[in-house]
Amino acid sequence: MRLRNVKGARENIAASQFVIHNPEEYKGKWRELFQNNNPIHIEIGMGKGKFIQTLASNNPNINYIGIEKFSSVLIRAIEKRNELDIENLYFIRMDAEEIVNIFEEGEVNQIYLNFSDPWPKDRHAKRRLTSKEFFGRYNKILKEDGVVIFKTDNRELFDFSVEEIPQANWKLKEVTYDLHNSEFVQGNVMTEYEERFVTEGKAINRLVAYR
Repeated sequence: MRLRNVKGARENIAASQFVIHNPEEYKGKWRELFQNNNPIHIEIGMGKGKFIQTLASNNPNINYIGIEKFSSVLIRAIEKRNELDIENLYFIRMDAEEIVNIFEEGEVNQIYLNFSDPWPKDRHAKRRLTSKEFFGRYNKILKEDGVVIFKTDNRELFDFSVEEIPQANWKLKEVTYDLHNSEFVQGNVMTEYEERFVTEGKAINRLVAYR
């Protein structure tokens, strides 16, 4: 469940040095912000940021950008970010539908989708981050060898994704319906949601999409 109405969240986000407030101005120029030519990985819908901050801390030679549209959870990520002594992580508050306006063609190396909103109603299918419409966007911003890594506890969303993604002319690999009891668990970094779900005994679904 999303946190809501965190007092002062918008003001603190506006004042944060780790939030990019004019991301469209960096389209094609993100390496100027990071001041290096390292690969760029993004997480769409990063929540409180545990996943991407762990990756950024463990992989200083990769640049990370976390995208989140809810101020109430982004502020929690900022609070954690303030405690880290790293230079390879920034945040953007925005709706993911706009990603083609802030990343140039082939500018991103990898995309993470973790426990995305399932948008269960059929009429909202286009809003799912694993829909054909979103993969059309990923197709534009990812390098040719770039991949999308998707994890969810929602079996219906995962089944939808397994059927939908190939329709966008992408291929699937490392598909598992129980990540933590699979060969693909090695090196897995858990999100806050994932830690809770695993404790509750829920199976985690995961796939990798590529072209």
